[in-house]
Amino acid sequence: MDLPCPEWVRHVEQKWTDLRSEGTEGFCLLTDIDAIFSHGLSILGPEDLNTFSRISEKYSVKKSPERASEFRQQGNLSFKVKDYTVAALYYSKGVCNADKNTEELSLCYANRSAALFYLGLYKECLQDIQRSMEAGYPSHLQDKLRTREAACLDQLRKPEKSNTPTTNHQTPPCEKSRNSTTSISHGVSVHFSPEKGRHILATENKPAGEVVLEDEAFCYVLIPSNKLNTETKKDGKTFETEDRHCHHCLSQSLSFVPCPNCSYSRYCGESCQKDAWERWHQWECPIGADLLAIGVLGHLALRVALKAGRNEVQRLKKSASNLTCSSYKRDLPVKLSLGGHCREDSDHTDCYHGNSYMGIYSLLPHVAQHSPGSRFLLAITMAMLYRRLQAGPPPDIWASCKDEGVGVIWQPEMSMLGATALRHMMQLRCNAQALTAVRVKEESGTAVQSSSEIRIATAIFPVLSLLNHSCSPNTSISFTAGFQNDPLSQGPESSRCGVTVTVRASKPLTAGQEILHCYGPHCSRMEVKERQCLLLEQYFFHCNCQACQTDLSEGSRNAKENATPGLKCVKCGKPLQSRMDWYMCSLPSCGHRITSADVQNRLQGLQCLLNEAFHLMERDRLDKALKILKSATSQANRILTETHPLQGEIADASARVYATTGDWILAASHLKRSIIAVRAQFGEDSIELGRQLFKLAQLHFNAGDCGAALSVIPRARRLLSLHCGPRCEELQELHEMERCLQGLL
Repeated sequence: MDLPCPEWVRHVEQKWTDLRSEGTEGFCLLTDIDAIFSHGLSILGPEDLNTFSRISEKYSVKKSPERASEFRQQGNLSFKVKDYTVAALYYSKGVCNADKNTEELSLCYANRSAALFYLGLYKECLQDIQRSMEAGYPSHLQDKLRTREAACLDQLRKPEKSNTPTTNHQTPPCEKSRNSTTSISHGVSVHFSPEKGRHILATENKPAGEVVLEDEAFCYVLIPSNKLNTETKKDGKTFETEDRHCHHCLSQSLSFVPCPNCSYSRYCGESCQKDAWERWHQWECPIGADLLAIGVLGHLALRVALKAGRNEVQRLKKSASNLTCSSYKRDLPVKLSLGGHCREDSDHTDCYHGNSYMGIYSLLPHVAQHSPGSRFLLAITMAMLYRRLQAGPPPDIWASCKDEGVGVIWQPEMSMLGATALRHMMQLRCNAQALTAVRVKEESGTAVQSSSEIRIATAIFPVLSLLNHSCSPNTSISFTAGFQNDPLSQGPESSRCGVTVTVRASKPLTAGQEILHCYGPHCSRMEVKERQCLLLEQYFFHCNCQACQTDLSEGSRNAKENATPGLKCVKCGKPLQSRMDWYMCSLPSCGHRITSADVQNRLQGLQCLLNEAFHLMERDRLDKALKILKSATSQANRILTETHPLQGEIADASARVYATTGDWILAASHLKRSIIAVRAQFGEDSIELGRQLFKLAQLHFNAGDCGAALSVIPRARRLLSLHCGPRCEELQELHEMERCLQGLL
């Protein structure tokens, strides 16, 4: 769970400890969320406000002309060595820190326009030139901007020129969706049963790869990096999620426009900037540092409450009896109303779509399952945030009708906003969804991607939240995001910003089978006991899915057989068998023994070598990295089988080094070794295997090995299509490679 910053957590824990026994006992008896919030509000004192103010100052989001100048200078250094992507990112940080309508702002925009020009982003370059002029760019320097403007227009008149980057800047993690409304395929419905609650079943057979549902996020919040003020590094490794993604639509950009009032929020264009301000940023901006201090879940909980509004919350509180699972008496299908707005005469108990607040409000907050200390922390935190909000005017959507036409003030009953946010923060512990993307490290000259799945944002989805967990799910999910225009609408609703999750069957589904999603702990990445412990701690249930049952059964069998997958005898190469705190070779005639501590030390040593190689690769010290990787490979071959995950990681790193030096054949050889380990760990139909095969196709293509590349491409395409859909960037590249290779045959 994403908790507030450690210093605030320690303060609240001490406050809980200092309460007298009657105070803690009285709080523990509270089960109503409104009462819990009111209690937190009543015991919030001046010392708490002062402590929180002192803490949040460390997360300052104030404009800083000095830092703007520093970032611009860093951008200039990157520009001189022709690293235009990094230069643009530095200039964007300068843009966000500069005060509006200042010369510093105009200089940052102008310099960024130059970087964008060399990246081939001519439209964005023209926009920055215009912004620079509007900010007051010095008149004696305007000639060079006009020259650049003319060059951009010349380039845009050439139809063969594509307005796309020509560098290795990573592609956006998700595509912009033309239709972000919730939809569901035929043969899928919601059911209820006492033991499972609401869950989703396939009512007809579904092949692997078919989309079973799409759901629009009700709200989401970008995940920031550590925002404690620190000195800017000089090696260019300072760009985090908030530096690369629009804070409203999550699209990647190199030409952000800032919030005029804070240095944190930035947007891919004026449309997102305006939309964000109207929806919530006008209330979030004054407390930006506070939101960073309380964490993503607290921020998201407040945003959900702000979007819902007073009238909607009051209506649902009155009809709360219709929103609980107890209203479903039998295990019968529950009708879904998807892809549109709820009817005015509907009781909303059967409405699930991206704008359905009922779908969010009806999620269980699990009040009793939260420990008393956890409930106390959340109550005090939300009470604090509510007090900070009261320093400004109340949100329009939460203002009382009787205040219309007069100076709007905070009415006592508006505390419902804080209580509602507290409810959502409790719900988010079990229902928050990480929005992920594959980030490719920007390593110049390499054709083997160093990629990892990262969290970009945290969201809450009305329909996705109904899916139950499995450690071996039968679905895969992908996300689309962006600000798009709806050609069928006009007026203020013609443009919408949203995030959509697409759920595909990763395995064939049979009629009556439950559609399952992995909450995080996956059988290919964690042992069964670790998974069950994490799920019980985070989600309040003991997992007994098929994968857990199988692993526990096989664990008992392996314990009897003393099998130890992935480890082999250093003398004869046969598998090792476990004997309490040591291992013995499975070949009786060998009899070699090794202690468990020695095995762990060797594995840790290999991991240290791998980490050191990564460190050297990031600094382009490839010769030393390769020397270390060769040593790691030699040591790994002595104690590990080819299917051990460490073997795969070492081989993958070696492939990247060889590819960077242009030795495609050796790179492909090492990547094939990595694929053996990835297949063993994640399975024949995994997305991890698909990405490795994609990289292998790249290597064969660069080596000019047409036959090998054409044999790999269909396998990679099948897996990428299965998990990511037909529009993912890797599939487009595979198509181009295949078309080019077939033309050579």
